[in-house]
Amino acid sequence: MNRDSLKQIMVDQKDIYLNNPLIARHYPLEENVNYCFVGIRRTGKSYMMYQQIKNLLEKKVPLSQIVYVNFEDERLLEITSEDLNTILEIGLELAGTGIKPYLFFDEIQNIDGWEKFVRRVADMKYKISITGSNSRMLSSEIASTLGGRFIIMKVFPYSFAEYLIANGKDKNYLDILSTSDKAEVLSHYNEYITYGAFPELVEIQNKRTFLSSIYQTVYLGDIITRNKVTNDFAIKLLLKKIAESITKPLSFTRLTNIAKSAGTSLGKQTVINYVGYMQDSYLIFHLTNYAAKLVEKETSPKYYFIDSGLVGLLLLDCKSAQLENLIAIELLRRYGQENVFYFENNVEIDFYIPDEKLAIQVCLQVLDDIDTRERETRAFVKLHNFIPDSKCLIITNSEEASLECDGMPISVIPAWKWLLEIP
Repeated sequence: MNRDSLKQIMVDQKDIYLNNPLIARHYPLEENVNYCFVGIRRTGKSYMMYQQIKNLLEKKVPLSQIVYVNFEDERLLEITSEDLNTILEIGLELAGTGIKPYLFFDEIQNIDGWEKFVRRVADMKYKISITGSNSRMLSSEIASTLGGRFIIMKVFPYSFAEYLIANGKDKNYLDILSTSDKAEVLSHYNEYITYGAFPELVEIQNKRTFLSSIYQTVYLGDIITRNKVTNDFAIKLLLKKIAESITKPLSFTRLTNIAKSAGTSLGKQTVINYVGYMQDSYLIFHLTNYAAKLVEKETSPKYYFIDSGLVGLLLLDCKSAQLENLIAIELLRRYGQENVFYFENNVEIDFYIPDEKLAIQVCLQVLDDIDTRERETRAFVKLHNFIPDSKCLIITNSEEASLECDGMPISVIPAWKWLLEIP
């Protein structure tokens, strides 16, 4: 590609991060680390790099030392891996003799052979961050390609605290003093759990339509097209059944039988592959049973969607499923997928975090429903036979209280308040 044209594009693209309103995300970013930001489409991976650039500028790093390139620019359609080195040369030229620029490459997976270039500049001790659409740039591929040169950071849709800030509400709602404050935070919470938290949704009125377009892009592009799936009905059916089963474990055998009963003949291995494609696209994730043996952990997990709004696209009566799904996302955000489980061994506990010895039950309401209260609190009593010193928490839609069962304290907290608490 012509060097002068490439240089002009690089200069033009500075407007992308200089003039873009920025909502700071609550992710711990270190200065001397190379990052690869991954996650479902439209979740704000590019904005993580904008945030890094803003931090550099605030530290008085000259603009000339920052090289940002978005490879989805239509003027870069014909760019090749050889041009990547030209970009580096231009960056060195703009930064000045002997100064290494900071490199930010957005959607770099559009270029064949990008891996070798990125690995090389990382080995040369350049500070570099990259993002890529999950249709071509999945975490398993990144890990094998880039080795230990990058920290792979999963980017989620907005947390509730971020969502409130994005809506211009930055007050401390944990110290509510007025009825209007409570009404305000509940209104935003109801919108948050219903339509989800993709950053762009904040500015959009018709949220369901926009959310549907994201789902269709992931469904058709990152799952169907990327993996050359010809039976798109089977994918659609499996996603629907996974949504319907959010609150309980779901084995590959049961999914296979469900597909067969619906007239779709799928082998168990095909079902396993399809579910893998869904997880690779970051559309869904799974949690395993803390009390199960290794084989059972992998074959009977609980599945959740990466955004609660997506659940509402697939189900009609979904308030309970959306609430549990929302809590699962937040637990992943706080503790990481490898540290969050459910517990099932003659007792069913929705979530268990071993490092915190924290057991969590999720239900819409518990105080006014005697049967539900008895079921949920007794589950904690049974859990104490296995884990005597576990902390017990019930997260509800709106209720708050302190309960006791057989001398064991149980906290009841509304989801909106729990979401805003710092663990």
